Amino acid sequence: MIGLAAAFALGPGDATTTKATGTGLPASSQSAQVAEILKTFPSGAAAPAIVVYSNTDHSPLTDTQRAAIGGRATPLGALGLAPTTAAPRFVDATVATVAVVLPTGADDQENTAAVDRIRAVAAQDLPAPLRAEVTGGPAVRADIGKVFAGADTNLLIATASVVAVLLIVTYRSPVLWLVPLLVVGAGDRTAAILVGVLAPHAGVQVDASAAGILSVLVFGAGTDYALLLVSRYRDELHLTEDRFTAMARAWRGTAPAVLASGTTVVLSLLTLLAAELTGNRGLGFAGAVGILTAMLFGLVVLPAALVLPGRRLFWPLVPKVGTPVTADRRGLWSRIGRCVAKRPARVALAGTAVLLLLASGALGIDTGLAQADSFRKTPESVLGQRTLAAVQPAGATDPLTLLSTTTAADRVTAAARQVPGIASVTPTSRTDRWARADVILDDAPGTAASDRTIERLRHDIATVSGADALLGGTTAQAYDTARANAHDTRIVVPLVLTIVLIVLIALLRALIAPLLLVATVIASYFAALGASWTIFRTVYDFPALDTNVPLLSFLFLVALGVDYNIFLIARTREDTVAGHDTRRAVLRALASTGGVITSAGILLAAVFAVLGVLPLITLTQIGVIVGIGVLLDTLLVRTVLVPALVLLTGRHFWWPGRPETPRPRAHHDST
Repeated sequence: MIGLAAAFALGPGDATTTKATGTGLPASSQSAQVAEILKTFPSGAAAPAIVVYSNTDHSPLTDTQRAAIGGRATPLGALGLAPTTAAPRFVDATVATVAVVLPTGADDQENTAAVDRIRAVAAQDLPAPLRAEVTGGPAVRADIGKVFAGADTNLLIATASVVAVLLIVTYRSPVLWLVPLLVVGAGDRTAAILVGVLAPHAGVQVDASAAGILSVLVFGAGTDYALLLVSRYRDELHLTEDRFTAMARAWRGTAPAVLASGTTVVLSLLTLLAAELTGNRGLGFAGAVGILTAMLFGLVVLPAALVLPGRRLFWPLVPKVGTPVTADRRGLWSRIGRCVAKRPARVALAGTAVLLLLASGALGIDTGLAQADSFRKTPESVLGQRTLAAVQPAGATDPLTLLSTTTAADRVTAAARQVPGIASVTPTSRTDRWARADVILDDAPGTAASDRTIERLRHDIATVSGADALLGGTTAQAYDTARANAHDTRIVVPLVLTIVLIVLIALLRALIAPLLLVATVIASYFAALGASWTIFRTVYDFPALDTNVPLLSFLFLVALGVDYNIFLIARTREDTVAGHDTRRAVLRALASTGGVITSAGILLAAVFAVLGVLPLITLTQIGVIVGIGVLLDTLLVRTVLVPALVLLTGRHFWWPGRPETPRPRAHHDST
């Protein structure tokens, strides 16, 4: 306890190790190369924050308004790297702009402060109906940064509140719910400290978004482990007076499933270390440390916290010796098990049909959110983009950066101007080795059309001999990020499935069972994806999924969704080894774990839904997909589909293992 207190007092404030929020491209990408080369230019790596002036009623700018805009140019220019370039440009009769050049190498906090200063100066005492909207790459980055400002605290409060309410409902006790909540809360704080200390030594960067998801993972998984242990401990208190003996038995019965479940999640998250994007690597490392911490607190700290108060902790529903344990009661889950046992083939077919029907919703799925569509509430930077897009090419708010050798600059510029979708190519500056030009696209940043233009442009400039041409900038970074996410998906998905399969084989000492369980988890993922896409289009009106949503949703769903199958089937194997045939064992396991797994699933789904607290569509999408997937795993896959598959395969479910002890037919249970 002294060591834990010291860690709380002396450890870092949170898990965040970098102030830059983003995916982090590999050094080999063109965007990253351009960013490095721009540091050698006299102005360094820079991008304009564009102040867009217009009237709220879209009327032409008056002479007085034009004079007011001109008067703002000097104080605005003083806020940037190149004051002399901040001259007003009148795009047409209704819109004027002032460009303020800012460094792109500043961290999120510095960039946001700079943009806020520009917004304050630009809008100060403007005569109505004149308005100022600040857009451009730095402004978009600032608005994204504001999404994560205080994200850790908001997510922690929301997550802890959801967990507290669900624990109170589950335990119906004025005291018991506090114990797992406090233990998991301490685990979350410890995980944040460990990540903050260890991440720099592991060579990974953890940004604010990963730190927020870390709390969701620790609270979700930690509370699941707590529910499982408390349920088993309560059962053992029905069998013995000694609470220490009861806890020892509960621990021995729970630990293998928790260790197998946690190991699966940890190893699955660690596969992200093979990803190209530094954001994915940081999330994988932080999540793995978080789950390990949740396991430690669930198997070491929680048992001690539960056993010390004795049976009084469960008041008013104090367990009494001699009353039936959960598996022997004729409760809801026992009745569900008997219904499944009557027609397992029909149940399996019906469950599979439901999953396939839901999965069909994913057939028309679109991926790749445009920059302007990334926010649930439209920020000022996007409003400014839309104002400019009405009077000039949509890509003007965020020009691409084209670099080439000085000797080939003219040829590269000429080639770029011939590419369809290019509005303009303007040479700007050069060094002894490199020449720079700004490229404006016809289409808005992050759209499918702008992506196609970037592909064509990179292809054509690569054919210019001796040019060493490179294309970068914020829009190109988004394109490269999408390509890197596709690469990470191809690498991580097979690794995760392989790890889950190996862990299940080791736990169950079987081949048929792991294959069936992995198949059900994959099916529930696609069902969740299809159902969520239908909701996104009809309820939220989201135009597409963000590029990293399918990968992260798959990772969380497969790693966490298999937990409930592990809890059920590990208990089934335990009862099988104890002497029950496989049929009776799975029904007893369903009766024993049904309530606790359902509570855990609902809680985990609610915890992931908390990601919707943040006004960023990406996190909302992950929360909805994982939440729906966990509910499907809990209420359909684990409740009816997996028991039906076990009943259909019988003792062959464990092949090539033979945990079922052969007994005379007359002694078999008739259930």
